[in-house]
Amino acid sequence: MTDMPIRIASDALSAMIHPRGAELTGLRDGQGRSLMTDADPRWWTSHAPLLFPFVGRSRGDMYRLDGRDYPMPQHGFARRSDFTLVEQGDDHVLFRLEADADSRAVYPFDFRLDMAFALAGATLHMTATVTNRGEAAMPFSFGYHPAFAWPLPYGGEVADHRIVFAQPEPAPIRKVGAEPGLIAHDAVPSPVEGDTLAPTHAMFDGDALIWDTLNSRSLLWGVPGQPRLKIDFPDTPWLGLWQKPGAHYLCVEPWAGMADLVGFDGDVWGKQGIMALLPGDARSFRMDVTLTED
Repeated sequence: MTDMPIRIASDALSAMIHPRGAELTGLRDGQGRSLMTDADPRWWTSHAPLLFPFVGRSRGDMYRLDGRDYPMPQHGFARRSDFTLVEQGDDHVLFRLEADADSRAVYPFDFRLDMAFALAGATLHMTATVTNRGEAAMPFSFGYHPAFAWPLPYGGEVADHRIVFAQPEPAPIRKVGAEPGLIAHDAVPSPVEGDTLAPTHAMFDGDALIWDTLNSRSLLWGVPGQPRLKIDFPDTPWLGLWQKPGAHYLCVEPWAGMADLVGFDGDVWGKQGIMALLPGDARSFRMDVTLTED
């Protein structure tokens, strides 16, 4: 197993992926300009953790299965796990994480998580595939958590940047509640005007903005009229936006799953967004990032 980041490239983009967490740690355009977080330690040193087997925080950092409580850190353990390099080429790479004695102690399921990255022109394709190799239904959720540069390196101030959704998003959104990392029961009015959000650092004083009723499966990030990032997430119905207020990034987080509600006291099958993967079945989650001038 390699312990060094692997570089893949196309004529328009290059990406760096580290086997610890199969984490995308760098994305640059053809001129070498960074499109991701600067990982300033004053704010946050991660880049794009993978959220598995659960998205968000479980109440008390524990979950219950068959009458037994298991520890589970926020966003699961995949982001801190060493993936195996399965396949590598100039423009693609595949990493794999499989159940072992350590994972079974906290998540007693025989899973496989494959994480594929491929560059094609100005698009980075990312596909996570979760497989149940055991004999019982497997509860899980999955999410992406990439931190994109704010501001992007194409001109315009922080305040000029916009999220433009593929469709209008009038539905109320969710926010973190009184228990740290858990979701408040009451929704709040959407900050989106039509299809456009003008983010500010102050919006994130209370943690993430969370869409659990989302029409779009695509959005644009950047300054209108300048090169922007088009982000497609066809397989994940929910979305989080997050930053540490004042940092030089905005996390655009497509989720299939979510943190527990404040006060949640049920078992794992009652967690928000939990999916059941039957023995022998697999489910994939794609996220594409395209540098576009449209």
